Amino acid sequence: MNTRTNRKAFTLIELVAVIVVLAILAGVAVPRYFDYTDRARTGATQGVLGNVRSALANFYANASISGTPAYPTLVELTTNGTVMQDAMARNPYNNSNTVVAAADLAAANARTVVGTDGWIYFVDNVSVPPVAIFFCNSNNVTTAGDGSGGFLTANDL
Repeated sequence: MNTRTNRKAFTLIELVAVIVVLAILAGVAVPRYFDYTDRARTGATQGVLGNVRSALANFYANASISGTPAYPTLVELTTNGTVMQDAMARNPYNNSNTVVAAADLAAANARTVVGTDGWIYFVDNVSVPPVAIFFCNSNNVTTAGDGSGGFLTANDL
């Protein structure tokens, strides 16, 4: 006679083992995904800054070739088709796409954040050589490292 019965369920030990494995995986994986939004904002900000700064350099190079090296004015920068082909992208930290002039060179060098506008631009075509500084109008902390174990703020990117 065969007294063996067919097993139709998991034992408590098997269930506990599966739960422990899932808990370990969750403990490792979940923290890596919590900062996705922050990393996306940092990447978007770096992308916009790279595009605008590249467009400024291109404008300056073209102006130099034609004989008068100069960066675009604020009006030229914000006029579609002059420097940028499309409207200015929104600042990922405050959702504004407006560009305002920096108060002066000291404020631009200090990356002083003012108001709720999206971006800040300083241009001085009278100085030799001309100066242009474009930065994010936000002092939120980003996920970009500062080289000393800390993180840069958005206006320092």
